[in-house]
Amino acid sequence: MIRENPDETYDMGVQKHIALVAHDNRKKDLINWIKENQAVLATHFLYGTGTTSKLITQETGLPVRAYKSGPLGGDQQIGARIIENEINFLVFFWDPLEAQPHDPDVKALLRIAVLYDIPVAMNVASADYMFHSKLMNQKYKRVVIDYSSRLQRKINV
Repeated sequence: MIRENPDETYDMGVQKHIALVAHDNRKKDLINWIKENQAVLATHFLYGTGTTSKLITQETGLPVRAYKSGPLGGDQQIGARIIENEINFLVFFWDPLEAQPHDPDVKALLRIAVLYDIPVAMNVASADYMFHSKLMNQKYKRVVIDYSSRLQRKINV
């Protein structure tokens, strides 16, 4: 059965729930970006994987809820929180020049972020644009497409 409007909407409050993730060769870049944007980030809820979350807290004093290291399941933990609508923003400085042992987990995390329509910043420029957008200080309604109904329509065609 095809519903009239199967997509779900989720409200993002003024305070965002932001996951901060970085591969080893990008941790310094992320820390530097966080220091430059510390005042803004301090007004939101922060989450991170393993070493990245510890470094952020050590370097900035910002509280960050820590999950496992990426290769030990932290990327999957962040993905699960996105699905559960506990995290609604992702800053992920990944290393485009280095293969990661957990590349499938990284791809899965990025896939979940797209499926659940959350903003994703993957470098300084995209993070700057997003964090300095007027939307950063407003409520925002995300629309999560019901892909199961789209898949069903494809099967019925």
